[in-house]
Amino acid sequence: MNQNSQYLVEMQEQLPRIRANLQDIQQTIADACARTGRQQGSVQLVAVTKQRSIAETLAVCQCGVRYLGENRVEELSRKVPLMHELWRGPEITWHMIGHLQSRKADDALSYSHICHSVDSFKLAARLERLAQARGCVYPVLLECNVSGEASKDGFVLAERDSWAEFVANAAHLVQYRHTQVRGLMTMAPVTQDPEDARGTFSKLRELQMYLAQALPELDWRELSMGMSGDYRVAIEEGATLVRIGSAIFE
Repeated sequence: MNQNSQYLVEMQEQLPRIRANLQDIQQTIADACARTGRQQGSVQLVAVTKQRSIAETLAVCQCGVRYLGENRVEELSRKVPLMHELWRGPEITWHMIGHLQSRKADDALSYSHICHSVDSFKLAARLERLAQARGCVYPVLLECNVSGEASKDGFVLAERDSWAEFVANAAHLVQYRHTQVRGLMTMAPVTQDPEDARGTFSKLRELQMYLAQALPELDWRELSMGMSGDYRVAIEEGATLVRIGSAIFE
């Protein structure tokens, strides 16, 4: 049996567990939407496949998931070509969700369709230059640290007094034609109680509304927030993209 055939055999072994987990997750998403009067389909699941095998990644696609997230460019460069070879279903959209170093920006463009983690104007400018050279459009989300945690990446916007200055500094993004802002991303503090994340998610939603008024020329539609432990709360606070890993695979 060759390696590709082995992947497919292993995928079949993973399917029952992953399918059951995804059914539970989709029900939780549907319930959270219903509670808050949101339309079904207004929240998209990004399956975080970092450190997951090719067989597990194939299994999650077999269950109907089309958005896959990786947090390292090196993993994208390994996994994307393999999945392109093995996966025969509808196209996968690859999301770069981890910290992106400027020197790896070109590889991010090569192997992902969208980046959730643009955390500096310098990185945005580099992506614009690279995307222009390729003649492509690369959607990005601006990563915002609205919790104030020193350990978190992103534009530090925990204090509302800093938002006006951020708008002034971000105004030049309107001129970009190849790196296109599509919204915001944040990570909440890791806690035992998902409710502890509500304030962080609520503040990102408030920031989104502020930016939509201050810079209406840009597209702020997406809110990427919520992971396996707190995605229900994130949806209740307006998330449009939830990044879920362990709840799918464990």
